[in-house]
Amino acid sequence: MNSAYRRHYDHLFRSGLYQALVAEGSLIPHEEVPQEADVPRAAYKVIRPQRLAFVSYPWEWCFSQWKDAAGLTLAIQRKALEFGMTLKDASAYNIQFHKGRPILIDTLSFEIRREGRPWPAYRQFCEHFLGPLALMSLGDIRLGRLFQVYADGIPLDLTAGLLPFRARLCLPLLAHLYLHAKAQRRFAGRPTPPAVGRVAKSGLLGLVDHLESAVRELRWKTAESPWSGYCIQERLGSEAFRHKVRIVSEFLGKVQPRPKSVWDLGANTGAFSRIASRQGIHTLAFDADPLCVEKDYLQCCEEGETCLLPLVMDLTNPSPGLGWECEERLSWLERGPADLVLALALVHHLAIPHNLPLAKIARFLSRVGVWLIVEFVPKEDAQVQRLLSTREDIFPDYTRQAFEKEFGGPFALRQSVKIQGTERVVYLMQRREVP
Repeated sequence: MNSAYRRHYDHLFRSGLYQALVAEGSLIPHEEVPQEADVPRAAYKVIRPQRLAFVSYPWEWCFSQWKDAAGLTLAIQRKALEFGMTLKDASAYNIQFHKGRPILIDTLSFEIRREGRPWPAYRQFCEHFLGPLALMSLGDIRLGRLFQVYADGIPLDLTAGLLPFRARLCLPLLAHLYLHAKAQRRFAGRPTPPAVGRVAKSGLLGLVDHLESAVRELRWKTAESPWSGYCIQERLGSEAFRHKVRIVSEFLGKVQPRPKSVWDLGANTGAFSRIASRQGIHTLAFDADPLCVEKDYLQCCEEGETCLLPLVMDLTNPSPGLGWECEERLSWLERGPADLVLALALVHHLAIPHNLPLAKIARFLSRVGVWLIVEFVPKEDAQVQRLLSTREDIFPDYTRQAFEKEFGGPFALRQSVKIQGTERVVYLMQRREVP
């Protein structure tokens, strides 16, 4: 950190704020490390935060994850005020999910509060949290993806324009979004106007109260989506489902060395993800359906899961590298590879609706992970027939023989087992070489 931040950093420790936040699990801990020879003279200290298992981005979160991240940011601001400090920014990127709960990862987000000064991160909080949550709650859950386009926060005028008229009837949204956006337009291009009066600590705490109330009142009125009501056990049958669970469990136990990370692709609500996470393996459950991820996350919260992180991800359009030189936010593939990938009842959804050749799917999965547990669902299966019911069958190469041939290129087949009572086959494969 730069020497200019020295006074604020020292106060963070002397006041006890750092210790309090770390103790309650709200702030990632760090250690101070010796300065390297090439560190500029202007540097005060070099700190090394505790490493996270995975870095996610807001547009990959479900509604409740975004809401919990907002709640944590406001709770930290309230705590900071008690210790004579304030958050100088309220970026959603500063929040990550660690051991099942949100946590602040930016130790340098704090500064000593200047008496009478408004909250400097107020606008950013509205653009990074309140606005996106309002759009998802009162508009469409998919509007949260706008954050991927507006990486510095969804502009308030855009948020106000997209929200339905009834949002104006909510006083917190009227104040923090509509009137806030109007003030921004009024003073655009002008010098920042001086604050009207002085804002006391009680006023800042009142602002936190008001924002907490606004966030708390926003709810996603969910309805069943095409896949959120999909019950794997019902579709397969109880015996076949239990057999599939045993196969995945046994295959997982045969992977050596024991995997430290598992990515479950097309995880639905995480039934098979939990086979790994409940063994203490850090597991990511990706699904394109926000409601599936919402249900998965809420179950994680209810059961106190610490090794499972559900995230929204469309495998046919995953998160790209973004920001300056496309390196500020890493692409989805750059955040891998995983030690083990679960691709259960997934391949047919890529091959048929998206016209992806088996060879391309195999190559893609070889870039995602080292070991692979993958399921082949043949054309005779009811689920594949459903996919083919609305289109012509132009997939003569979608066969088990072709599957084994194409996947046998990047992967070595270690074992295969047919699921009892079905024609489905689950394979254990190991990547031959780094693609």
